[in-house]
Amino acid sequence: MVTIMKEKVGQVTIEERDEIQQLFERRNGLNELAKILTPDNDALYQKLVKDMGETGTKFQNWWDRMSQRYNWKSTPNGHWEINFDTCEIFLSEE
Repeated sequence: MVTIMKEKVGQVTIEERDEIQQLFERRNGLNELAKILTPDNDALYQKLVKDMGETGTKFQNWWDRMSQRYNWKSTPNGHWEINFDTCEIFLSEE
């Protein structure tokens, strides 16, 4: 059995939360679309791949920017998670 430890390491503003929530939802939507779209429609497929890359980069940039701004604790085997309801940031690790 794997134990996952979560520790609150910070908080973001509502505006910052809204920014990452929009990227999170877009990324999930693109991932769902990728499951049903085939490379047969090359133009649409290429647009999806490009959009997934751009959204993934923006998503990671948000985490990098916020972690520097707020100096969140990090660990080699950990990752941050956000509670969208409370705007709290947690460090989660196995």
